[in-house]
Amino acid sequence: MTTTEFDAGTAGRRVRRWSGLGALLLAGCASLAPPYTAPALPVAAQYPADATAVADETATPDPRWQSYFADPRLRALIAEALANNRDLRVAALRVEEARAALGLQGAERYPVIGMAAQDSRARVPGDLNVSGRPVTASQYQVGLVSSTWELDFWGRIASLETAARENLLASESARQAVRLSLIAQVAYAYLGLRELDERLVLAQRSIASREESLRIFRRRNEVGATSKLELTQVQSLLAQAQGLGAQLAQARAQQAHALVRLLGSDTDLSAPLPSGDDSEPVPAPRAGLPSELLNRRPDLIAAEHALRAAQANIGAARAAFFPRITLTGSYGSASAELAGLFDAGSGAWSFLPSLSLPIFDGGRRRAGLDLAEVRREIAVAQYEGAVQSAFRDVADALAAGRWQAEQLRIQESNLAAQSERARLAQRRYDFGAATFLEVLDAQRELLNAEQQRVQVRRALLSARVQLYAALGGDALPNATP
Repeated sequence: MTTTEFDAGTAGRRVRRWSGLGALLLAGCASLAPPYTAPALPVAAQYPADATAVADETATPDPRWQSYFADPRLRALIAEALANNRDLRVAALRVEEARAALGLQGAERYPVIGMAAQDSRARVPGDLNVSGRPVTASQYQVGLVSSTWELDFWGRIASLETAARENLLASESARQAVRLSLIAQVAYAYLGLRELDERLVLAQRSIASREESLRIFRRRNEVGATSKLELTQVQSLLAQAQGLGAQLAQARAQQAHALVRLLGSDTDLSAPLPSGDDSEPVPAPRAGLPSELLNRRPDLIAAEHALRAAQANIGAARAAFFPRITLTGSYGSASAELAGLFDAGSGAWSFLPSLSLPIFDGGRRRAGLDLAEVRREIAVAQYEGAVQSAFRDVADALAAGRWQAEQLRIQESNLAAQSERARLAQRRYDFGAATFLEVLDAQRELLNAEQQRVQVRRALLSARVQLYAALGGDALPNATP
């Protein structure tokens, strides 16, 4: 056996031995991250007593927003916002960013193999040679090169990949949260715009009525049938209605601008929106139990994935305390002459396994582990805070729905009473049994009652939208990428 054959055989056995060891290490690698345990719910098992009755008695409509929101104009606006809103687009790009980061981290599990070619010339002075003469040498190499590849025996790279995957899932849930928030904001803005349109109609109707009253009283004053005081009172009543109309027109313009911003387009919202009965835009969903929020609220799902990512980073920080095993190698052809680069016997290879363990690093690894553990505790606190906020959101929405419904009942009763009062005051004045000041006060109170009834009704519908959003809406469950 020649020396060349011995070296090649020895090298082959060495490569196989290290490759087998690498395969064994890869098969036996395990994460050093602590086992994940979901924190206990830091909230009560039931919603507050002032909201439980509503939660138990209300029906459960279809959670999909296309079916949940019955108003066709509102559904069209929501679809437009989902297609064009820039904040939602940014959230979607954040998901793609996290997906790319996961791809980069996952690639760390595999070696990088590439083609390399090298040409080098070197001159060695004569006093460094045995011959005493300067020597100029050339070397040509071409082949496959594998950069340093870490065998993930302690699960460091696997933990980092797990953290990246959890960050991707958190980003997807965050996108769902932005989507749900956008649906709710469009619904809020739409209901607010429709409320202002209804109030404007009432104000304009009152303005037209008072303009006619002013015309009549001005004519009666000219013929001496009524006093100047009563004429000024009618003028004051008209100015009140006109001032309210101007305020509502300004508020409507601003509300329309806000809605257009949510839609992300140049939709024309100058025309008044159609009005409907109390049940038209949104029904009242069933709240269920607090524990069900964990599976429905996308922000809670995102917080839990962030917690899992922080847990995986602890595993990576722990693995830094153990030795790193890396492999570097190349295989190709080398020759002192370019023409002989691919001749027989020009084969060349190198195989460089290495093991490294820092002895002194100034406390960097310990600080890295402490940092990962603190960030895990921060993630736990953030998760618990998100659960508490979600619990409060649902409780507030349930309470708002219950008491807004009671306020609406009271306002409708008050409106009926004020309408009757205004009618009786006008009759008393017509028969000379009362002054016009009584009519003035009755009409002012009637206008206020009409406006308040519309406001309370819109607040009730907004509370139902608030509950829909607080319960997670129709957020889709996360899928493992």
